[in-house]
Amino acid sequence: MGRMHAQAWRTAHRFFDLPLEPELTVVVGRDADRTARAARTLGAAEQSTDWSEVIGRADVDLVDICTPGDTHAAIAVAALEAGLHVLCEKPLANDVAEAERMAQAAGRALDRGVVSMCGFSYRRTPALALARRLVAEGRIGQVRHVRAQYLQDWLSDPDAPFTWRLDSNRAGSGALGDIGAHSIDTAQWLTGDHIEGVSATMRTFVDTRPLLGEQVGLGCRAEHDGPREQVTVDDAVAFTAQFAMGALGVFEATRMATGRRNANRIELNGDRGSLAFDFERMNELELYDAADPAGGQGFRRIQATEPTHPYAGAWWPAGHGLGYEHLFTHQVVDLVRAIAGDGVAAPSFAEAAQVQRVLASVEASAHADSTYVTVEGSPS
Repeated sequence: MGRMHAQAWRTAHRFFDLPLEPELTVVVGRDADRTARAARTLGAAEQSTDWSEVIGRADVDLVDICTPGDTHAAIAVAALEAGLHVLCEKPLANDVAEAERMAQAAGRALDRGVVSMCGFSYRRTPALALARRLVAEGRIGQVRHVRAQYLQDWLSDPDAPFTWRLDSNRAGSGALGDIGAHSIDTAQWLTGDHIEGVSATMRTFVDTRPLLGEQVGLGCRAEHDGPREQVTVDDAVAFTAQFAMGALGVFEATRMATGRRNANRIELNGDRGSLAFDFERMNELELYDAADPAGGQGFRRIQATEPTHPYAGAWWPAGHGLGYEHLFTHQVVDLVRAIAGDGVAAPSFAEAAQVQRVLASVEASAHADSTYVTVEGSPS
């Protein structure tokens, strides 16, 4: 994420007409040598190993948080209280209490003109932004079904090494928070509605993972029969969801779906039509219009690369698709414009805290044998 965000900060003003020009000033990391190399690679002028010192600098206006979830709250709250704008990767925090503390700090900061945003980058996919527009225009009518899957396979090998994402103290949760959070945010954003209750189940298919060599002081990867670390997060989650306006949601997130690299899918069925999207074909949106004449009905493909499509006009000629990295550039564009007073930064920390409450409710339901759990503190 650090590499992706850095590229976005370097790129945004070269393709979009922005009221402010970002400058990547300093990269912060834990290890001095690695951070120095990162600063050179990412194009930052300086490096530091002390984030608390950096947020006190006069030449820093914004902090972009790409760290594991257990550090988000401390950095974000301190930065906001210091008067710095904040972009924070998702999920917002590791638990609801921290997320709400961040949202409260963001609310106080906004009263002083300080802007914050949570990095749910898939919102900036042109095809999904077009889907949002079509739903708002009533093209598919009243939404009845939300069907979301996020399928990856990078942990399907039981000997894939242990990383911080498999430690609940660092990551909060596994597939649920890592990728399921995207599906939750996308679903609520597309529908303009919120999830008010869930019934869930979770699985951890591989309980231990081999440690990397450097984690056990060997300097190389450990053998399969070497030290293994306990996995304390989920590998997969599935849940049904009740939306406030009556839609039924079905969600699945897994990092164990062999053959699926990044199948981030969502389908909305309404009483007037349907929309379907799969990030493995990220420049395409499928639209079904129930008002089409009999004999001519069916899903049609919209290639979301026309100048009239969200974000697309700043890039390449029609038909020349965008990639994953462009979503982060669009994120920077929207944030910089919001800082300059042109638009609202979204998703706000308050919106991201709502996603955190859904995540917590999913975990609570799974731990209670799939009992239906109401999402506490949902918008009225």
